[in-house]
Amino acid sequence: MIDPSVLTDGRQSETALIVQRGTGRLLRALGLAMLTEMPLASGRRADIVALTDTGEVWIVEIKSSVQDLRVDGKWPDYRLHCDRLFFAAPPQLDIGLFPADTGFIRADAYGAEILRAAPEHRLAPATRKAMTLRFARLAAVRLHGLADPGLRLGENPL
Repeated sequence: MIDPSVLTDGRQSETALIVQRGTGRLLRALGLAMLTEMPLASGRRADIVALTDTGEVWIVEIKSSVQDLRVDGKWPDYRLHCDRLFFAAPPQLDIGLFPADTGFIRADAYGAEILRAAPEHRLAPATRKAMTLRFARLAAVRLHGLADPGLRLGENPL
């Protein structure tokens, strides 16, 4: 069995982890591969980055409360790193609170649904390549960490 602590960094609230789980189930059901807490070239960290089978990059920003949404000014920067930007939130948060030019996912611990599709804003080819390589390298490092949990090479391998 995998120790859940290797999949989170301890900063997520219980609500955020529930939304992350349900959103992850939806993304997998849609055929996407995903990573959580992915560092970006800008220095930001995306809650979820997912790749479609055609190489499209989605970022999902999780919001667990109205206050979480109100104090977050960093989410517009994520557009520079993805083809589609979504917010994911628990059922008690109304879709109307979230920017209309982003996608919206309602999630609980058991699953999720896309209530508003995210508009596409295509990445430049060089940015897509950089994001895909960053995704692949982080996935490989995390997989190796599961195979050899005693090996510690630093918190941010990228």
